[in-house]
Amino acid sequence: MEITGKRILLTGAGGFAGSHLAERLLQHGCEVRAFIRYTSQNSRGMLDEALGTSIHDIEIIAGDLRDSHAVHQAAKGIDVIFHLGALIAIPYSYVHPQEVFQTNVMGTLNVTQAALEHGVGKIVHTSTSEVYGSAIYVPIDEKHPLQAQSPYSASKIGADKIAESFGASYGLPVTTIRPFNMYGPRQSARAIIPTIITQALTSEEVHIGNIDTTRDFTYVADTARAFIKIAESDAASGQTVNVGSNAEISIGDLAHKIIKLTGRNPSIIQDPNRLRPANSEVARLRADSSLANTLIDWQPQTNLNEGLSKTIDWIANHLNHYKTKEYVI
Repeated sequence: MEITGKRILLTGAGGFAGSHLAERLLQHGCEVRAFIRYTSQNSRGMLDEALGTSIHDIEIIAGDLRDSHAVHQAAKGIDVIFHLGALIAIPYSYVHPQEVFQTNVMGTLNVTQAALEHGVGKIVHTSTSEVYGSAIYVPIDEKHPLQAQSPYSASKIGADKIAESFGASYGLPVTTIRPFNMYGPRQSARAIIPTIITQALTSEEVHIGNIDTTRDFTYVADTARAFIKIAESDAASGQTVNVGSNAEISIGDLAHKIIKLTGRNPSIIQDPNRLRPANSEVARLRADSSLANTLIDWQPQTNLNEGLSKTIDWIANHLNHYKTKEYVI
């Protein structure tokens, strides 16, 4: 399927990854319908930042994924759905697990039912590397067991299985993309890289949680490119596809790398208030993305130093978006 000119429904369009994907879809000449969560401020999230005056080139629908009617209305006349909408903050899921489950699981059910009813040609459903939990083996391929070590990861496992079941039961053409830790410009402070950068730029101390855990970080532009390739690939239909850099770095080493790139010298403080519960902590993540390479000819193009430098530059010029003195869950 060639995506150029297709009618697209993008859920989670106002978020970090969604705003980058919206940019790329417009570049491909798509007709984009952006589904964003309603707020009384009529906020369009990061879409305004991403698109500027081009915001008028897309159709915006404000609603809630938990509202099946709103989702069904949004899916009318659509060729491809990119389903990115979710509540994704792990600490928030400890505090409000019911809201997280309703949004992530029931929201995905609403999306898949709407796609089935309206004959949508392709769905790209977004998973997360958190569903794997602490690596039993590395690199982690798509056959790695799923382990629910947080309410968030449990909700995403449920959402993934909803998508999988609609493919098996109804022949719904759905592919699950499983990104490892995305980062880049416009990411919120609930993620580790903006957390470190904002503190490094504005404070004499950088407070972080566990410094020994490792993650596989992938620049958001590379991940957005994978979304497009998956949507265009017939071979990927029905598959789950890891998208990661195939490398890992500890959070402590990451903090030192970011601090060096900022040119400042704050102290690194391990803050017990930022630690996950011991059994909930995911100790190690490192992707095996060989299936993505085979199916869609994808591999990351942005190395970590380059991606971090771009992210630091963007955040330094947009510090007003961040509450640098607060721990954001």
